[in-house]
Amino acid sequence: MRYAYAITSALLLGGTAATLALQTPGGAQTAQNEPGSMMAANAPRAGAPMSFADLAARLQPAVVNISTTQRVQVNSNPFAGTPFGDLFGGGDANGGRPVTREAQSLGSGFIISPDGYIVTNNHVISGGEGPGAAAVASIKVIMPDRTEYDAKLIGRDPTSDLAVLKINATNLPFVRFGDSTKTRVGDWVVAIGNPFGLGGTVTAGIVSALHRVTGQGGAYDRYIQTDASINQGNSGGPMFDINGNVIGINTMIFSPTGGNIGIGFAIPAEQAFPIVEKLKGGAKIARGYLGVGIQPLDEGIADSLGIEKNHGELIARVEPGQAADKAGIKQGDVVVKVNGREVTPDQTLSYLVANQAVGSRVPIEVIRDGRHQTVTAVIGERPSEEKLASLGAGGDPGLDPEDEKSSQTATRASLGLALQTLTPDISRQLGLNATVKGVVIGAVDPSSDAATKGLQRGDVIISVNYKPANTPADVAAAATAAKSAGRSNVLLFVQRGPAPARYIAIKLKQG
Repeated sequence: MRYAYAITSALLLGGTAATLALQTPGGAQTAQNEPGSMMAANAPRAGAPMSFADLAARLQPAVVNISTTQRVQVNSNPFAGTPFGDLFGGGDANGGRPVTREAQSLGSGFIISPDGYIVTNNHVISGGEGPGAAAVASIKVIMPDRTEYDAKLIGRDPTSDLAVLKINATNLPFVRFGDSTKTRVGDWVVAIGNPFGLGGTVTAGIVSALHRVTGQGGAYDRYIQTDASINQGNSGGPMFDINGNVIGINTMIFSPTGGNIGIGFAIPAEQAFPIVEKLKGGAKIARGYLGVGIQPLDEGIADSLGIEKNHGELIARVEPGQAADKAGIKQGDVVVKVNGREVTPDQTLSYLVANQAVGSRVPIEVIRDGRHQTVTAVIGERPSEEKLASLGAGGDPGLDPEDEKSSQTATRASLGLALQTLTPDISRQLGLNATVKGVVIGAVDPSSDAATKGLQRGDVIISVNYKPANTPADVAAAATAAKSAGRSNVLLFVQRGPAPARYIAIKLKQG
């Protein structure tokens, strides 16, 4: 994942958007895309337009370039971090120590009010997040006529990648947010921005997909996909529908080279507008939180549970004292609905929960032991992303290969695993909590599905199909029962070192 103004080989960040309409401040001035204006009269008719020229002429004045100056630390010693660092580090005046230099980044934005409020991406103006991030020294807004303004940061939200700026000016051209919920796949869209720092550039295409999940995870991994050309520097620029409404904020691209290959993403207006309004007013952005670790319900896990795939998400961890724990949600539950809305790959549990009001009472439907039941959760407030970072993995327990002889032959035959009971000594070597019980993997058959799924020596199996795995015989019995029930997978709950345990579906060996 890279920012849309930087080099990359994957998803390149660049935008976000909203819904509804911004209220016009007092005065006679109207929005550039106001219904009934000259633009509306000259807008191309439905279908394939002959030209986007009239549309572009009306909208371009409200789209700006954004330039930031950042202070970054660089090594003055080119051999720093190598065996030659000490040999060649003393030859410069700084003694090889890092020096602070200025760097610039470019992006796009658009004006949403005549008094100078501007929307862009957080990553365009932030200089990065976390330790070592560059400090942004100044933000400049460059108008299409090359007039420059110093911009003040009003508010930013790293989670949604949105930021609101303000420049000291009046009677500015501006545009309104539209309703992205009415957008359909195949609709024409126009993107305006600042690719590669070239200045105002207009591209057109269609909506390729809606509610696109890119795999980043989190509450806002749900984009409009387009084939309109979006490149580095388009970050924060608007995506317009054929009537000139802002339906998205161009935010990233998928590319192996860093250039456009026809797969770009915009944050829908329905997500961006409420956040923009709160940032403008100086309000804190609060999101719903259950306090669970989740996993997608892939084909193997769904088969092992005997339920429909792509319908729900599996709870791998429940945080003590949080909303899910208080509501009675348990590890191993499959959440299928939140407040009446189905959990699907396009409408994830994270997305649904994050968009619930903090403190609200929400019904949550789960599947537990094959039966549907509903609990009510009082939604908590989502912590910062830093607090949600997971623990690292543990090390090797140093098992004696001879321990494989004590493993159940049936387990090797069905799963390709050699197991032994987890002893206190092995548990200490693995860095596990003393409360963890289960069987430890001594060896994995390289040709097995367990090896394909990444299981390795030293992993601990806590349960099989929700039943405790206290001995290798427990695992063998669960595998035999699954075969008898006509299932081709078993669901293992596996812990590696101090990292949170995770569900993994393993195919049973045939024969």
